[in-house]
Amino acid sequence: MTSRRALVPAVAAIALGLSGCGALTSDDSSSASGSGDSAGSSTVATGLYPLQYVAQRVAGDAFEVENLTQPGGEPHDLELGVGQTAALSDAALLVYVDSLQPAVDEAAEEVGGPELLDAAEVVDLAPFEDEHDEHSDEEHSAEEHSDEEHGEDEHSEDEHAEEDHSDHDHGELDPHFWHDPARMAALGDAVAERLSEIDPDRAEDFEERAADLRSDLEALDEEFVSGLADCEITTVMTNHDAFGYLEGYGLELASINGISPDAEPSPAALAALQDLIDETGITTVFSETLVSPQAAEVLASDAGVDTAVLDTIEGLTDETADEDYLSLMRSNLAALQEANRC
Repeated sequence: MTSRRALVPAVAAIALGLSGCGALTSDDSSSASGSGDSAGSSTVATGLYPLQYVAQRVAGDAFEVENLTQPGGEPHDLELGVGQTAALSDAALLVYVDSLQPAVDEAAEEVGGPELLDAAEVVDLAPFEDEHDEHSDEEHSAEEHSDEEHGEDEHSEDEHAEEDHSDHDHGELDPHFWHDPARMAALGDAVAERLSEIDPDRAEDFEERAADLRSDLEALDEEFVSGLADCEITTVMTNHDAFGYLEGYGLELASINGISPDAEPSPAALAALQDLIDETGITTVFSETLVSPQAAEVLASDAGVDTAVLDTIEGLTDETADEDYLSLMRSNLAALQEANRC
């Protein structure tokens, strides 16, 4: 199997205040101080943890990379204080994913200082329910299967659509690309390219680090390909639709709450999901980090199956503070292998 894609630019540092409305700060020795001019800044802001990870790997010690989303925070719900928004104008680069975090989208339009790198423009986002095309020839996702096989009535479908899109409306493209290591590698290349433009003297270093990152990510991709190649169960049920890119490894994803992690599923939707559990032999309903596990636990209890956790890798928590992207992805792989008997 040949791991995928070419890469793009990216990232460096911003230090968030620990309070909810703390201002971002930058390195005193080389950043512009309140001038609104990012020339010479040693900071890069990132919208959420996966972007921070890539930026740190590529930037090394040339830039300090910080995350706009505080540890343990839900990235979709991020709100930026006035001080944080003002400090962004002094950053060298802002790396974000358009339509994932409305507050960051707004800041990207308003601030005039930093260069902008929208990951959505460089990693080839997949449409919802099409993420599996990289590795498999499956024609439909578990959600489509549930709709086709169990025929939710028109009212429940409309109700479910409203629940899906009332909050965190990501549009037609799935922004959760970091569950695909190849797309993360593409972002790493993009980051190297952009940082090389900002700091040409260190361009070779950025390129070398991006190549090292790509090597690690290609190895991770191979682990997922081989580790999920012979699963007895191919359907995975999660709390919300944040894991669609795993369909690239021959899995089908079904979600309880659609794209909104905090939505409440309708009774008809829950009944269809219970039918799907019975039909496919699902052993485990996955909750996730950063949001309440209640919906997953209730469904699992009603269906008589187990629960486990898949990390969305949208942010670190107190429990995962010593982990990184690679280790969290491998933990997810182990959980999938156990649940799906791979």
